Amino acid sequence: MDAAGIYARYFDSLDCYVQLGVAGDRVISVSFPAEVPGDADDDHELFDRIADYLAGGEDHFDDVTVGLTVPTDQRAVLEAVRNVPHGERISVERLLRKVPDADPDSEEDRQLVRDALAANPVPLLVPDHRIRNAPSGAPDRVARRLREIES
Repeated sequence: MDAAGIYARYFDSLDCYVQLGVAGDRVISVSFPAEVPGDADDDHELFDRIADYLAGGEDHFDDVTVGLTVPTDQRAVLEAVRNVPHGERISVERLLRKVPDADPDSEEDRQLVRDALAANPVPLLVPDHRIRNAPSGAPDRVARRLREIES
């Protein structure tokens, strides 16, 4: 993994930058800004993989170490999301079946999923765009585009 810092590269297929926040050996944030900080570096090993993925290549990014700085219950949801296969779309209820100690029939647990997805600090690496009728940590236009790429 590259050194800690902020990395950003523009991707035409998203019409925005993909910005990575890296701390140690972990990616701690993925965002999609229109502009990036002047001190952002555009040379990170993940950018070539992201480019291939955006061009239609299948990449699960499951080998990328992420640092999830979210509450424990939300972390369990996001870890389950990482196991949703490329190109597959599942419901909130089906996702809940993959979360330990969660009840797919519980409105409270369904809300937990929605909250966790909306707070996802690393969309794309934790592919919340694969969950139907639920929010994403990515902007709506980016999440829609990611779904299109995987369909």
